[in-house]
Amino acid sequence: MNICFLNMVVSLFLLCGCGGAEAPIEKTAPIQRTVVNAEPLENNETEELIEPEEVQEKGGNYEVPEFRGSWFSEADAEGNENVRLDLSSVNLGFVAVSVNSDTRIKFQVIKDEETYTYNVAKDGTPSVFPIQCGDGNYVFRVMQNIVDSKYAEIYRAERTVTIPDEFDPFLRPSDYINYSEESECVAKAAEISSQSDTALDVIDGVYAYICKTVKYDRELAKDIPAGYLPEVDNTMKTGKGICFDYASLAAAMLRSQGIPTKVIFGYVSPNDVYHAWNMIYTEETGWIAVKIQVNENDWNRFDLTFSANGADADFIGNGDHYSEVYQY
Repeated sequence: MNICFLNMVVSLFLLCGCGGAEAPIEKTAPIQRTVVNAEPLENNETEELIEPEEVQEKGGNYEVPEFRGSWFSEADAEGNENVRLDLSSVNLGFVAVSVNSDTRIKFQVIKDEETYTYNVAKDGTPSVFPIQCGDGNYVFRVMQNIVDSKYAEIYRAERTVTIPDEFDPFLRPSDYINYSEESECVAKAAEISSQSDTALDVIDGVYAYICKTVKYDRELAKDIPAGYLPEVDNTMKTGKGICFDYASLAAAMLRSQGIPTKVIFGYVSPNDVYHAWNMIYTEETGWIAVKIQVNENDWNRFDLTFSANGADADFIGNGDHYSEVYQY
């Protein structure tokens, strides 16, 4: 694989993240902490680097693909008077569900040994979740809280899923990366794209923009509410967030411009601190930024929190190694 180096580094303390955060989902499959190698930091002390460059005017030749949305279709949903499950778009990489209940609701997406368990609103507000485990036979379960932490299945459906475009689940909005064509972050991403020649230029511009405008929220990191979900436009408006906010905002901006982007949850060394970051995919030659290597024709790690201001190592570790657990 060809590797090139992007001439962009950021002003940072090399200290950021959101240790102590609850996992946004429960994944009941055994956690396999396979370490993904990353280049080690040159030192663990405070390091002064150059401020990220502003997005430079370019030829604007990058062609943005058609926007890929996600939705809940009541007309296509199955279920009963309380549970509405829309499986009409599973081959596009997502599933949608709406539930009315007096007690807490969880929703499971199951394929083989992989089980993702999500929180769902109980007031009928639709939720959208990715089909991120590839082609195969899936089970979808709606679970209702019975007592304490015990849940009982109240609806179940099975489908054989074939996703013609493997990147589809990572190019659409979901509950964790919640945006639309009207979102302010999408407008900003489009502005960056209009000044870009290639997908790498767009990534460069989004990276520089978020690094420069969003500060790490230490107070939120100390006490993250259960079930916390980012609001990407609010992150832009307030100019602060935790690792989940950084990753969600970057994913929303890049996905809206046709660049496949995952939000990854897992652990970073040396203390197995729980953290969120991005993986991006581009067919172009890879690049490197903030000690993160990006390779041609492959998914690549993209950790914006390392470029934040205001975090410290207790929240992220030193980033020598990443162990991926969840992907969205």
